[in-house]
Formats: sequence, C-alpha cells, structure tokens
Amino acid sequence: MAFLSSPRHVPGDLSNDRQLDSPPDDSTSSLAWSPVENYLAVGSWDCRVRIYDITKSQTGVVAAAIEFGGPVLSCHWSGDGQKVVGAGADKTARMLDLGANGAPAQQVAAHDAPIRSVRFFDAPNANAPMVVTGSWDRTVKFWDLRSATPAAQLALPERVYALDARNKLLVVVTADRQNHLVNLEQWGTIWRTRQSPLNHQSRVVTCFLDGSGFALGSIEGRVSFQYTSDQDYSNKSYSFKCHRQRDKSTDNLTNVWTINDISVHPIHGIFSTCGSDGTFQFWDKETKCRLNLYPRVEGQISATAFNGNGSLFAYAVSYDWSKGYMFNTPDLPNKIMLHPVVEDDCKPRQIIGRR
Repeated sequence: MAFLSSPRHVPGDLSNDRQLDSPPDDSTSSLAWSPVENYLAVGSWDCRVRIYDITKSQTGVVAAAIEFGGPVLSCHWSGDGQKVVGAGADKTARMLDLGANGAPAQQVAAHDAPIRSVRFFDAPNANAPMVVTGSWDRTVKFWDLRSATPAAQLALPERVYALDARNKLLVVVTADRQNHLVNLEQWGTIWRTRQSPLNHQSRVVTCFLDGSGFALGSIEGRVSFQYTSDQDYSNKSYSFKCHRQRDKSTDNLTNVWTINDISVHPIHGIFSTCGSDGTFQFWDKETKCRLNLYPRVEGQISATAFNGNGSLFAYAVSYDWSKGYMFNTPDLPNKIMLHPVVEDDCKPRQIIGRR
C-alpha cells in the first residue's frame, strides 16, 4: 500500500543535531536510552557497550563501558534505569549494575552461538527483572539474574534474527520468516506462530507501546504493522514500502534499501524507520501517514532510539555491513548523532486528504 505524505510537505531539519564525543571505534549495532535519565547505551562492533552521560554535556561523556570478547549486537536497559545488558558474537550476555558502586559487569547468559538480541522484561511473581536472549543457536532463553542456568528455554526451527518485548508481549523473528509470539505471563511456551507478511529476511522488530502488536522491517525496503489478536490481525494489519528511490536514469529500476532499525516514540507512539539509504523517517501507523522524511546523511544509519521523554532521537551513522566486510573501509563515517525532536514532528495529525 502507499502511505500518505505529511500534510506540510516540509523536509525535516538536521541543522541542530549534535555529535557525541568519543564515538565507538567500529560500527554501531545497537542504541538504547535509559527510561529514567538521559544515559545512552551504545553497542558496537569494537566489542564494547559504552554508556554515555548526556545529563551534563550536550555532546556526552563516557560514564562506563562493558567489555566483550566479540562484536556487540544488542543492548538494553532495565526499567528502573539501573542496569544495562549487552550481548553479541562471543555467545554471552553481560550486565552492568550502575548502582553497584563500581562493581564490574557480570555474565548473565550464555548460548552455543552468537546472541542476536537481548531484552529485560518483568515476569509475573518475580521480585527482580529478568533477561531474555535470542541466539543463532536456534533457542530463546529466559534468565533469572540470580541463577547461572536459564529459567526456561524455547527451541526454534531456525536462527533468531530479532526480538523485542514490551508489557506482556515478546516477539521473536527467525530466519525462516516466522514470527513467534510469547505471552510473558506464560513465558515458557510459544503462544502462536505466524508467517511473516514480508517476502524477504526480517532485520528488526519493535513492539507497539501497548503491546498489542509490533512493527517489522526487512531487507526489501518494506515495513509491516502487525497486531496480535486474531480480529485486529485480519482487519488492521498492513505493510508498505519505504526507503526506496527510483533511479532517475531509467524508469525500470528502483534502489531498495535495508530497514536497519525501527523505534517507537515513548509518548505519542509514532514510529521511526532508518535504512541503508542514510535517511530516517517518522510514521503514524494509525492514520497511515508519513509525518516527516529527513535529509540523507553521509553514510548509512545503522541504529536509532528515542530517549525516555521523546525529546531526543539518537541515530548512528556507521557501516551496516549490508555489503559485507570488504566495503567496511576506514574512510566511512562512524558517529552518534542526537536530533532534538520537535513536538510537531512527532505528534499524530489529522489527514487532510487522500491520493
């Protein structure tokens, strides 16, 4: 389907964006803000998760770091903003407790293959947050941070390419284009499995704010909004094309870019997408309207995240590995940018007309 354009037709403004000091030494794979304060966790292929303090400096100060034995592929914060967890190619997840008076990071999870995604979640009747990890070893494991062994494990038919959790919903996306849904009140079993509506490999999944569904992005320049209930799944789910550009030299060619990340605004619930084309865009899923398209940056955008109150939007300009290791040259940009979010750019607005 075709999305409606923003009624204002005004491109987004990046002139007030600022760059973080002391960026990672290699590509950025994951961005995550503390839900409590302006601390930004940055996972990188240089085998570290860095925590930047943005509360005292607009360009950030590295306040802490977690060291890994391989590239970091994912990072996340606990709901109280006290703990940061990262996971990646060394097959482990490690957690840093910022309230533990300088204690070093501890290993909290392990798999037989690289861990693609990690999230904190709150389990029923649990006295502390738990961690869920999804791996290329075709398993999802649930971890009580007080135990060295998983509290539960799900065996899947294929490798985990992405997962996300919010409220009672966990969504696990696998290499065979299956979306596995888990009710976190019964987190030891898969609730239901659905075939992806997208034709090619999914790269990212992000849950709606209320946990009623999720946004799915793929390598084919396409996004899908999917609902969990059977009725809404049939009546409200839809997919659309984005991050595509027609080749001006011919009418028969269209450049199709990978969707690298999807983020959700914590207040208004609008979504952002970013891709290998070096742009990010804001979308309103309810009115099926693109709110804003921002100018292309010099490089690919590999990861994004809104801060806790939605006033800042972080985006990583770095190589996204879509063309393999041979194209990761030293002259490629590698930086973390902070974009001040204008209220009018992220509020759902009434559609003026349809095409």
